[in-house]
Amino acid sequence: MSGSPHLDALTARGRAFLGSRHAIMAGAMTWVSERTLVSAISNAGGFGVLACGGMPPELLAAEIAATAALTDEPFGVNLITMHPQLMQLIETCRASGVTHVVLAGGIPPGQAVEAIKPFAKLIAFAPNFALARKLLRSGADALIIEGSEAGGHIGPVSLAVLAQEILPALPDAIIFAAGGIGRGEAIAAFAEMGAAGVQLGTRFAASAESIAHPAFKKAFLRASARDAVASVQFDPRLPVIPVRALKNAGTEAFMQKQREVAARLEAGEVALPMAQLEIEHYWAGALRRAVIDGDIESGSLMAGQSVGMVTAEEPVASIIDSLVAEAEAAISRRQAA
Repeated sequence: MSGSPHLDALTARGRAFLGSRHAIMAGAMTWVSERTLVSAISNAGGFGVLACGGMPPELLAAEIAATAALTDEPFGVNLITMHPQLMQLIETCRASGVTHVVLAGGIPPGQAVEAIKPFAKLIAFAPNFALARKLLRSGADALIIEGSEAGGHIGPVSLAVLAQEILPALPDAIIFAAGGIGRGEAIAAFAEMGAAGVQLGTRFAASAESIAHPAFKKAFLRASARDAVASVQFDPRLPVIPVRALKNAGTEAFMQKQREVAARLEAGEVALPMAQLEIEHYWAGALRRAVIDGDIESGSLMAGQSVGMVTAEEPVASIIDSLVAEAEAAISRRQAA
């Protein structure tokens, strides 16, 4: 394939870093980013990322092996920093020959960074410039700047602002832009600003290869950008990372869950780390009900604001080809002007 010379030139560092045909990473979506979707994305020229979520080490090992059996192309593994077995999961990645590890859900612990660096490239999330600089100094090989437009757990700042703040200030860093990206024109714009590539999740969640329940996919096809709303923190004593999802009864149920956990925290019945972990487990369960069981009323329909650009259940290869063609055309137009 040689149909995207302009985009290839702009994303050369990202493509080399990932080892993929295109510098298009797939956001790791719990219950969705499993062997079928991840291998399909990598086989189509993108870079698939397995979502470990709350998996125990032995289940992650099996999922990595199953993914590797479906693709010869590179893919990564996303680990949540607050997972109680984080170090064992890192060892599982090492033993399984994983080449790229994405650490999400908080500042990567130093012990985890030291354990990953000898065998894999480490990618971390940077919600602001100060943390971006710190992460690079502490060993991150690449960063993802994810705006609040994204689905799932989000930071407080939009990608439009993060890109302006971080990309010009760190021109030598390998940085992937994420959050609300649904078309190739946006990929072109961030690449021209200095991003080494991009990360998309929502566009792939309702793809043909996604194992998500048909009802989950239909909810995506029906939704507009304004339907993807961020959760509200109920109690400042219980710091909860906001989650963006399609508004439904499950959104209201989460408020009740926060009240319940905050009351137990106040009563001294549970410590703060365990309270936060309980919230995470709640989200994982609610997400499973929507993705696997098709319960789109009480389950969690995690989606980014780009959900309005999901208009059909398309094969992953078609999605990536369209994104690349749109990006290449946009860059060509600007360079010809």
